[in-house]
Amino acid sequence: MNIKNALLELFKTVLTSLLIVIVIYFFIAMPVTISGSSMYPNLEDGEFGFAGKISLLTGIKRYDVVVIDSPKTSDKIVKRVIGLPGETLTFEGTTIFVDGEAIDDPYAYYAQVNSLDLPSGYSVTLDDDEYFVLGDNRNVSKDSRAYEDPAFKKSEIIAKGILVLFPFDEIGVH
Repeated sequence: MNIKNALLELFKTVLTSLLIVIVIYFFIAMPVTISGSSMYPNLEDGEFGFAGKISLLTGIKRYDVVVIDSPKTSDKIVKRVIGLPGETLTFEGTTIFVDGEAIDDPYAYYAQVNSLDLPSGYSVTLDDDEYFVLGDNRNVSKDSRAYEDPAFKKSEIIAKGILVLFPFDEIGVH
């Protein structure tokens, strides 16, 4: 094999690999590094994994972990879906009511203050393409509560679910 053929084979291999990475990144999954403690204890600062883009095809459900890229935020954020399109959420202390019914909040973590830091009776009604999200560590999370318009559009949700790969002792799906 001469140098020209070897270089051509190397070029084809690199190009094929690059195309595979591009297809995976834009259509299947994206790398995610957890930054901060807003999702503690379920996801911790520094954890690395992949979030599924293709998994959005199955729809977004309450308690799904999602990656959001919104003009409201300075970076992509990882949060948990609490409110779904068309729902009215009302907050009383740490209790969340959806359309008048209290919901279970199994992922909530309150390190210091047992409060959602919202005025009693605070309410929001979501449009047909909007979601309300909270961080699991309610005391420190900058989530829907931090914005004048608390809803995130479906188009701003770019991935769902996170497969944590590092650190190795935390491997799992969230």
